Amino acid sequence: MGLGGTVRPGSSSEKALIKALATAAAAGARTELFGGAFLAGLPIYNPHDPFEGAEMARFLAAVSAADGVIVATPGYHGSISGVIKNALDSLEGLRNDPRPYFDGRAVGCIVSAGGAQAAGSTLAALRSIIHALRGWPTPFGAALGASGLFDESGAFVDPKDAWQVETVAQQVVDFATRWTT
Repeated sequence: MGLGGTVRPGSSSEKALIKALATAAAAGARTELFGGAFLAGLPIYNPHDPFEGAEMARFLAAVSAADGVIVATPGYHGSISGVIKNALDSLEGLRNDPRPYFDGRAVGCIVSAGGAQAAGSTLAALRSIIHALRGWPTPFGAALGASGLFDESGAFVDPKDAWQVETVAQQVVDFATRWTT
């Protein structure tokens, strides 16, 4: 499953996530996208009332069932966006799950940021959060420049960016396949 994007339709992080999910599907994975619009509709995480609504239940069920996850976030001021942080905080709803949080799952990281420094610090922050949620960040994380990432047809402009996203997706699928079989 993939979660990511921004509240802006067509964001570079969501487009990169869609490309990653297409790579995962081509490798035989079943995929499901929880994009920016969906994530923006989740209630703000409240530890005193964390499990509200059908959309939250659908999201938590999808994470619980997933053998691998890809998270794509923009780099805002050197860290992950609020909508992504809220979604990750909401995984507290899986605390009592047989596989709590991201336990036993590979989690691929994709960051789209306006500069190398923001991309690097955001990637480090995302990997730290995944560790805290008991996930296994893939060895490779994609750090993409947000500006000029895609051409008019929606393809990556730079083949290195396509390679990064494809590598993240392939590592998630490879880990999930080995871990679950």
